[in-house]
Amino acid sequence: MKVLVPVKRVVDANVKVRVKADGTGVDLSNVKMAMNPFCEIAVEEAVRLKEAGTASEVVVVSIGPQAAQETLRTALAMGADRGILVKTDATVEPLAVAKILKAVVAAEGPQIVLLGKQAIDDDANQTGQMLAALLGWSQGTFAFKLVKEGDTLTVTREIDGGLQTVKLKLPAVITTDLRINTPRYASLPNIMKAKKKPIDEKTPADYGVDVAPRLAVLKVSEPAKRKGGVKVDSVAALVDKLKNEAGVI
Repeated sequence: MKVLVPVKRVVDANVKVRVKADGTGVDLSNVKMAMNPFCEIAVEEAVRLKEAGTASEVVVVSIGPQAAQETLRTALAMGADRGILVKTDATVEPLAVAKILKAVVAAEGPQIVLLGKQAIDDDANQTGQMLAALLGWSQGTFAFKLVKEGDTLTVTREIDGGLQTVKLKLPAVITTDLRINTPRYASLPNIMKAKKKPIDEKTPADYGVDVAPRLAVLKVSEPAKRKGGVKVDSVAALVDKLKNEAGVI
């Protein structure tokens, strides 16, 4: 069974994001980039499926600039077998990503597409669902646990207030949540081996997909700074402020 794992290059989760002075976007100059944390989790889960003998091959794919090859190398060092870089310098929106991934699925023929539930740069949480709709496949979002049994996949999902278990027919699209696993650190020998693993380079045009944006970002701004709190003398005063000043009750 082949597993396809899309991964995204984003600003490192430990970096404080800065907004450009003109408000046109996030300042990416001299900023450390890394694999999206949710994508790391998806790669780890795919590699675990391979180690358990459930999957025979793990293919990672990234859509982005040439520098995204570094992200693919990270995934290869974690245990993926080969990579595909769909090279573009344009900002690719979730629908265009899903259309490209649909074409990659047609070319590769995986039974499972395993991806992070969202990227930490846009927090869209759309690509997995859109891809499942375009493919007409089963989908399991916010996965907490995966168990493959024959041609079905049992997915325990994280939902508000608890967990939900669903059984899906393969092929399927799965999006991973935080608590499904803890991604491994790639060892130095595996990092060296990853340099020799193949990465095919493609473009959106190779898959017949137009990545022109449908949305225009008008302005990007930092959140308003939080004001200091005040002390109240009684519960009645607290309730009064919550009702008449904060307007939350």
